[in-house]
This record gives sequence, structure tokens and C-alpha cells, in this order.
Amino acid sequence: MKILVPIKRVADYNVQVRPTADGSGVDLHGVKMSVNPFDENAIEEALRLREAGHIQEIVAMTIGTAQSQDVLRHALAMGVDRVLLVETAQPLGAIAVARILKAVVEREQPDIVLMGKQAIDEDAGQAPQMLAGLLGWPQGTFVSKITVQGEAVEVVREIDGGTETLRLALPAVISADLRLNDPRFVKLPGLMQAKKKPIETIPLADLGVEPGPSIETLAVMDPPPRGPAEMLASVDELVSRLKNEAGVL
Repeated sequence: MKILVPIKRVADYNVQVRPTADGSGVDLHGVKMSVNPFDENAIEEALRLREAGHIQEIVAMTIGTAQSQDVLRHALAMGVDRVLLVETAQPLGAIAVARILKAVVEREQPDIVLMGKQAIDEDAGQAPQMLAGLLGWPQGTFVSKITVQGEAVEVVREIDGGTETLRLALPAVISADLRLNDPRFVKLPGLMQAKKKPIETIPLADLGVEPGPSIETLAVMDPPPRGPAEMLASVDELVSRLKNEAGVL
């Protein structure tokens, strides 16, 4: 069995990002970049499934420029077998990403596509569902537990009311929630060995995919500052303010 793990290079979750001076985007100059945290959970789960004897090969991939090789090196250091870089500098929306992933799936023929439920830069949370729709595969989203059962997988997914258990016939698309696992710590020897391993680079044009129009960013700005907090004397005063000033009651 084979797993494809798409990952994304994003600003590290510990970094406080700011808009550029002209408001045209997010200023990433000199910012530490890392693997999207949800994607790191997906890598970890693929490794655990391989360790349990269910998976023979794990392929990680990303879409971007040569700068994105660092997240692929991180995946190699964690223990994936092979990595792919679909090279493009073009900004891509969720549907464009899904179309590219579909082309890679058709090329690699995995049994499972296991990816993060969302990327922390745009927080769209759409690519896994779009990919499943384009492939016509069953999907399990926001998954916190995966159990392989022969030619199917049982997944527990997070929903508003708690959890839901689904059984998916393979091949399938699964998106990982942070509750799925705790990713392993990557040791320095692993990182050094990963620097020597090959990265297969595929120009976007070679996949025969036309991503189509992407989302245009009009402006990026900090949210307006909030006013100071005010202590109210009673519940009645709170209700009055909510009714007469805020207009929410």
C-alpha cells in the first residue's frame, strides 16, 4: 500500500506575521518557514501506519519554488521514502492546488492521500475536499484516528457534536486534524542525512495541468485596534448595553 502526503511551506506558527508596507500581501522577508502543522501530523500518521506494517511506501510532495525544498528535506528527515516538488512560482488557489494534486495522484497511483485539513496561512480548508471530488474518491475530513482494515480504512472525524466514525473503501482522501497524533522530533543526524537524498522536481507544465484563475489579493492589513475594556456594575447594565448600544438583543 502507498500513501501520498501533500505538504505546504508556511510561515512558522510561532511567528507574528505583518502586512507589507504597501498592503499588497504578508511580509515574509526573513521569516522562519516550516511545514504546515496539520501536514506534519499527516506525515507522522503515514510513518506510524508504515511501522505497523500497513504501508510499503510514503511519498511526500509540495508545490512551489526551489525554496520549498526545505520542507521536503524535513519530511525526508522524519522518514518518508521519497519526495516530489511540483515547481511553479504561480500563486494558486485551492481549486488549482486540487487540480495539481489530482495529476500527481494519477501519476503516482497511491492508495491513500493523507494531508492536513487546512494550511495555517490561508485557513481555507478546501483542497482535500476538492481533490476527493475531482478524483471521485471517498473522503474522511478532520480525522483524529485512522485504522486500516484490509481494503478499507476506518476513520474517526471531528464534527460539531463530537465525533463521527466512517468506513472508507480505498483509494480515499483523508485530511488530518491536530488531534490525530504528536509528530516526532527530528534529530540532527536525520536532517544531515536528508540533505544528501534526491528531490524529484517536476515543472508544472509537465503535468499538463492548467490551474486556471487564482484568487486575487486586493489588500492585507492589520485588524483595527480594540478600545479599552469597561467594567459594568451589574447584569442589568450589561443587558441594557447589548440591547440599546450593540443592538444584538
